[in-house]
Amino acid sequence: MTTSYVTPVQRRATRTPRVPYRRAGYNLPVAIFLLFTLVPFYWMVVYAFRADGSTLPLPVPFTISHLATAWDELGFAQFLQNSVLVAICTFFFTVLLSLITGYALARYRFRGKQAVTLILLATQFVPGAMLLIPLFLVFKQLGLIDNLAALVIADTVFQLPLCAILMSNFIQNVPMELEESAWIDGCSRPRAFAAVVLPLLRPAIVATGSFAFIGAWNNFLFALMFINTQSRFTLPVGLNYAIGAYSVDYGALAAGGVIAALPVVIVFAVIQRFLVQGVSAGAVKG
Repeated sequence: MTTSYVTPVQRRATRTPRVPYRRAGYNLPVAIFLLFTLVPFYWMVVYAFRADGSTLPLPVPFTISHLATAWDELGFAQFLQNSVLVAICTFFFTVLLSLITGYALARYRFRGKQAVTLILLATQFVPGAMLLIPLFLVFKQLGLIDNLAALVIADTVFQLPLCAILMSNFIQNVPMELEESAWIDGCSRPRAFAAVVLPLLRPAIVATGSFAFIGAWNNFLFALMFINTQSRFTLPVGLNYAIGAYSVDYGALAAGGVIAALPVVIVFAVIQRFLVQGVSAGAVKG
């Protein structure tokens, strides 16, 4: 009985040829999604930097007068400052509480653990609009109406459940033996967590913090209901404020959109590597 030897050249020749339209079929949905996503941003930039009276699909003639109008006259400089303050505070408190809650869910065994996790997940199905009146009454009793602290508290409460569950999955991927080795060396549980586990959770902190940050940055409903003074508006409410009752300055409105979108684009461009690592790690349980 003889055996035939297939050379690498023959093996490559017998392979099924790739069909070009298959790759096109994979890329077509992505192209359609990008079209519907990027075209509005393109026109926003065109309107923001194109002089009034021009109908060209390009920012020609180029002008920054709309940007100056939005920044100085409409108050977007103050709106940006308020949004940054609320988003950073929400990021900090959400990450801190997510670390504590996620560590408890990942490392401790207690009665009702599955029920707690289920309740945290169930809160994601509750629309924020249903809780507007209860939150308004609570903040009124606390004297937090027309105070940015109300936005920080509300945004943190709504972002915390999902971030805590994600953080729990991240912590489960960290081997327990690392903490046990630190305990043997004399570290307490909090010190072992801070020295051993926390440095490994950098992608997790970026991922969960990004969700909290973008949620607070884009939140419109809470800011609209809890803030009354124009100087305390955030960017989403400021954009709504820029729409007049009888006329709309589309150039200034588009410039306000650029001001609102640009910081988020810059932040995500910087942290995208950690964000992808964090989402991938949180999707797999160790």
